[in-house]
Amino acid sequence: MGVSVLIPVKDEEATLATLIDEIGTAFATMPEVEYEVIFVDDGSVDRSWDVMCELAQANSRVRALRLRRNFGKAAALAAAVDEARGDRIVTMDADLQDDPAEVPRLLAELDDGADLVSGHKADRKDPLGKRLPSKFFNMMTGVITGLKLNDHNCGLKAARTEVYRRVPLYGELHRYIPALAHQTGYKVHELAVHHRPREHGKSKYGFERYVRGAIDLLTVMTITKYGRRPAHLFGGLGLASGMLGFLVLAYLTIVKIFGGEAIGDRPLLMLGILLVILGVQMISIGLIAEIVLHRTANRREATDLIADRTRTLEPADLTEPTEKTSLGAK
Repeated sequence: MGVSVLIPVKDEEATLATLIDEIGTAFATMPEVEYEVIFVDDGSVDRSWDVMCELAQANSRVRALRLRRNFGKAAALAAAVDEARGDRIVTMDADLQDDPAEVPRLLAELDDGADLVSGHKADRKDPLGKRLPSKFFNMMTGVITGLKLNDHNCGLKAARTEVYRRVPLYGELHRYIPALAHQTGYKVHELAVHHRPREHGKSKYGFERYVRGAIDLLTVMTITKYGRRPAHLFGGLGLASGMLGFLVLAYLTIVKIFGGEAIGDRPLLMLGILLVILGVQMISIGLIAEIVLHRTANRREATDLIADRTRTLEPADLTEPTEKTSLGAK
């Protein structure tokens, strides 16, 4: 088994050397496991890149990537996944709050049948201003995605490499990796892990993080529920809008015919017409999306849905079918 440890870095020069030492100590308890560490410098302005290069020169297990600018954690992880050579992936933050000593437990959970194991910071060492919004975020994510976890956004995770290669990683979607994996059919487990207080630097996240996270939660809902059937989303909205507009226009028609009232200057008439037009447009968008999906879908998408397959000791020779195996043979 090979393990790739992926670590996005943003201005963490003071922690990297200690982190490598702790990772080495953790894997020393698993001598049968080969591992590599891939740092990704996500636009650091301190000496983080220089420290990474020094660590890579001193340790053949360490590699470092440098992004052109700060693209965000999801982009950094995506770049690291492309470079990963192990059949297992472990992700953690570079600030030393995630404890590498927990890695053997996470990998053992994968061996027990999980496809992805997400850490749960049971005794979280963060200020109340971060813990309360996080609790609300986890609750809403569970309600919308159907995956009930205590901590969706824990940086310490372990997964089979194929999971990270098949879930989308862009924007702020890194925080929804467990939910996206769950919706794809992978087995997601959660494990309580040790969490440490930050001793160096400061948090890189502000209020805008929660705004972006809320928007991306809507993205996740759309991807997971309607990504393969966009007409259901747009068609449903279009039918609702069109029916409401039809009812408004029907009401005005009755008022005009049986009440003799003028309706030409009533705002309700414009609202009814607008709702009908909007409904037609939404349905049209859904149908166009279905056409695009049909033209761009390929067999690879179907292959990605396969969880396992039977295996024969010696593959059958199908070039010369025998009378017994030929379909329709008499």
